[in-house]
Amino acid sequence: MADTTRGGKPVSRPLGCELSIVIPKIKTESITDDYTINWQQKLGTGINGPVRPCTSRITGGRFALKILPDKPSSRTEINLHMRCSNHPSVVKIYDVYANEVQFPGEPQPRGRLLMVMELMDGGELFDRISQQKGFTERKAMNYAKQIASAVYCCHSRNIAHRDLKPENLLLKDNSDDSPVKLSDFGFAKVDDGNLMTPHFTPYYVAPQVLEAQRRQKREQKGIIPTSPGPYTYDKSCDMWSLGVIIYIMLCGYPPFFPETPSKQMSREMRLRIMGGQYEFPAPEWTHVSQEAKDVVSRLLMVDPSERLQIDELMQHPWFQDNRASDAQLHSPAIMLDKNLMDEARQVHSEQLTCMRLPEQRVTLKPVAKANNPIIRKRLRSRDQSLDNRTVEEQPPTKQRKENIAVTKLRDVIAYCILPPKDGTDEEKLAELVRTACEQNINCQPLQDMLQSQYWNGKQFTSKVNTNKLAHLFSGIVDHITKQI
Repeated sequence: MADTTRGGKPVSRPLGCELSIVIPKIKTESITDDYTINWQQKLGTGINGPVRPCTSRITGGRFALKILPDKPSSRTEINLHMRCSNHPSVVKIYDVYANEVQFPGEPQPRGRLLMVMELMDGGELFDRISQQKGFTERKAMNYAKQIASAVYCCHSRNIAHRDLKPENLLLKDNSDDSPVKLSDFGFAKVDDGNLMTPHFTPYYVAPQVLEAQRRQKREQKGIIPTSPGPYTYDKSCDMWSLGVIIYIMLCGYPPFFPETPSKQMSREMRLRIMGGQYEFPAPEWTHVSQEAKDVVSRLLMVDPSERLQIDELMQHPWFQDNRASDAQLHSPAIMLDKNLMDEARQVHSEQLTCMRLPEQRVTLKPVAKANNPIIRKRLRSRDQSLDNRTVEEQPPTKQRKENIAVTKLRDVIAYCILPPKDGTDEEKLAELVRTACEQNINCQPLQDMLQSQYWNGKQFTSKVNTNKLAHLFSGIVDHITKQI
């Protein structure tokens, strides 16, 4: 453990954060001399390019290959990622090549950078959490500690990641104790105290980034700012995003989201973020420790000067031994519906693409089409019925009917996962199940499943385990969507 100082006080530096950095040179020989690339398979798509599997011709080891256009922004991404690559909680870079590559449909080869990275076989962090049984606050803390350690590495090198979100947190393998690692440095910047371009993903954006965007838009319209000097933000925006991620791990949904499904970043949501207005609602937060809530509260501070810095977070009591609770969390149950999670990720992805081009008109997919349980919770809190929520009028086509059928099943899942504050209303649950059955009258697996849960066609004749019922309905949704 190396030491540094902050405010005259010694601060322990996590292992792997030493500032001596060896950056490998970009190779100009053909990558195919050293690696076999599977051009037909795509592991994923980063900010600046697709990721494909490749195999070392010498060792037979498997790696991930990220392909970027050869331009200054790509070289910046590679350089900053390499500066953090030696840390155990950052996806490692092994080789980088500058080659001419011609993809199908292109008239001629183009200069591209090919980055050979550590292969992360375990998938995304939130997918893993949704599959875990007995997910506890202690496990959430262990994940958070690894993520914080990666952020510490970035910040100790004066690098702001600027895209800290669940999709960029990957598991090494499928084991229960697999490490989680930070990936995708496509928006990383050296923090010179003048980060002004408002790049962000709305669910994880810090208040000062929104303020930077607001001022930028006003300046584009020719409005002279009343405050002296430009509005800038720094690495503290990563700390806000980390607070949002920890919040989601502890309860299963984000602290900030629009009250209405009309648009993703609503005016109300923007005001809540800039005002730091969020809650720790029951039952999800009932058994979460005060130390965990304190971490969230001190990360989600509107004033960046009051927000925990990364070295302060690493020393917080919650990260110390035996401080985190072993109580089971609601997070996996809320994340269990894969279709809802995939839909939410799609909304985030479309949003992010548009928000990263602030000069262009932003067109977002309406959240109303996401069938997200978070929206359902907010609708219930405002005494609005899901059945009264209207989307654009469409003719009752076969596809439309199938969508309605699946939506009614998801209504049941959402009600089981996020019941009203005063508890589950058995009659309301029965009503939702009846509606789902009416819309899926020919679905025999649904009828068989309900019969096993003591459903007589009108109501449950025995006490219902809502978590189990949500899981069973999720299986029916998977079955139906595969048929569509």
